[in-house]
Order: sequence, then structure tokens, then C-alpha cells
Amino acid sequence: MRDLTGSPPAEAGEARQIDAKRLLSIAAVERETGLSKDTLRVWERRYGFPSPGRDPFGERVYPLDQVERLRVVKRLLDAGWRPGRLLKMSPQEVEALADRGQAAAALASGSLAPQSESLDPFLDLVRAHDAAGLHRELGRMLSRLGAFRFVTDLVAPLNVAVGEAWMRGRLEIFEEHAYTEEVQVVMRQAIAQIPVPQTAARPSVLLSTFPGEPHGLALLMVEALFRLEGCACVSLGVQTPLLDIVRACQAHQADIVALGFSGILGAQQVLEGLGDLRARLPAGVELWAGGSASVLSRRPVPGVHVVQDLRSIAGEVRRWREAGESDRLA
Repeated sequence: MRDLTGSPPAEAGEARQIDAKRLLSIAAVERETGLSKDTLRVWERRYGFPSPGRDPFGERVYPLDQVERLRVVKRLLDAGWRPGRLLKMSPQEVEALADRGQAAAALASGSLAPQSESLDPFLDLVRAHDAAGLHRELGRMLSRLGAFRFVTDLVAPLNVAVGEAWMRGRLEIFEEHAYTEEVQVVMRQAIAQIPVPQTAARPSVLLSTFPGEPHGLALLMVEALFRLEGCACVSLGVQTPLLDIVRACQAHQADIVALGFSGILGAQQVLEGLGDLRARLPAGVELWAGGSASVLSRRPVPGVHVVQDLRSIAGEVRRWREAGESDRLA
């Protein structure tokens, strides 16, 4: 099995002759990368990478260059790539893939970033750990742009830029998390400012994600756009079991169940989950799916409506209402 670091694998039981100060234990690698010890061992056995040495006690130790590559791989995994493909690539191919991350994410989100200079002040605030300053600037832009443009013209491309910076190691995980939390606070403020219809609004929309899909920021962005169209929204937050989605749909008499997919889940999990949920939901309830998971456009699921991007939501709501009006006139 090829070693993706470009160096020959050590013979069994042979300790690498590397400066001990530049080696990390498997527990340290787990903390540094977010990859579990079991995952590291499986990859070592299955793909030949990582290829740790051994300390005097026979325990695995990892050179820093391998740890850095594992960090890049972890970011790509979180962006939706599968380990079987990544770990068969050369180091140069993995780096090139990470370099293409921003453009791919922008296309998947349906929103190309404005001139990068306009996003730099926000990235600088994230790097400076200035949460108050970030909150203030986001609030200022919300007031200036309004909720729709705030979501589509600022937050969507800014998410792409932050994700790219994180993927390339230019932002730490804790910095990306802090950014996400701050934007979520402002998004909730934006949603709270959208007027609630005086009468029962339709369609009524139930929002959530599948178990294993932890990203809630996109869910808030979608909720804001639905509310701007006068929809009644109930959000269950992230990672709701399928049976609970069905029960919530019945309890809230939802017209639409809308789910977001970031690409973290495997293609089969997405397809089987959507098929199972479609079979459990009442026939009159539409099931919508959106996000950056490429499987949604590659392999359509019968009875599941794929929303291509954020800007499509208004048109899709109009389609639903026009279809309902046609049914009532028929």
C-alpha cells in the first residue's frame, strides 16, 4: 500500500529515527485533527496512511507532516468527500483539491462570493477573536441590506470564505466555531424582526436535518427566506430522528418538510433516509431537500423535490401556492 507522505513505510516493528520532539502520540493526533484513534488505525491498515512510527514502548507516534495532512483530509471529509477516495490520492492531489474548495462550495451553495476584499474585514475580525466587533458589523450589514440580501449576498459567500480558510488551515477550528455561533445569533435576530402573518400562513414548513448532519446555520438562513415569503415555519433544529420528523409533521400539520444536507452524510445515507421519510409522510406533504450534497442532483429520489439554491426558495413557494390554487379551482 502506498504511503501518501511520499516516504517508504517502516518495516514491522521498526521505530522511525525522527526527532522525538516532532512526533505526536495517537491521542494527541486525535485531539489535533478530530479523527478518532479507531479511524486512524483503520486507515493505516486499509490505505497505508497514516504510517506512524513507534516509540521505545511500541506505541504509535506520528510526524508533524502526516498530522498536517490529516488535518486537511479531515476538512475535506467535513466538506463531503469520502476517505476511500482521498486517501488514495497523492499529497499534491489532496492539496489541489483543498485549493479548489472555495469555488466548489460557492457553486454548491448557488452563491458566488462578491469581491473577496469586501469579506476581508469579517475574516479579520474572526482571526482577531473580536466577537463583539463581528457581531456589530454583521448587525450593521443586516440593517443596511435587509434580511434577504443579508442572507444571500453576505452570509452565504462569507460562509464559503470561512469554510475555505478553515479547510486551508488559515482559521482554527475554534475560530470557525466562534464565527458560526456569532452568525447564528444575528440570524436569529433577523428572523425575529420578520413580521408574523396575522392569519394562518401557508405553506407551513417544518425544518430540520437528519441525524449526523450537525450544521444549523444553513437551517436558520433557509428559515429566514421562508419567513420572508410569508410562510409559517417550525424548526426542529438539527439531527432529528426520522420518526420524530414524521410525528412533528403531523402535530404541526406541515405542508412541507424541508431538510438541509451539507455533504457530511454518505450518499447512501441521504438516499435511503429520504426514501424512508418520503414513504412515512402523508402523500399531500411535500418533501424538499437542499444544500451542497452533490448526490441530491446526481440521483433524484422519487417524491423528493430538490431546491437548487437559496435564491430558488421564493420561486418554489410560489409554485406550491399556484399548485394549491389550481387544485382549489379544479
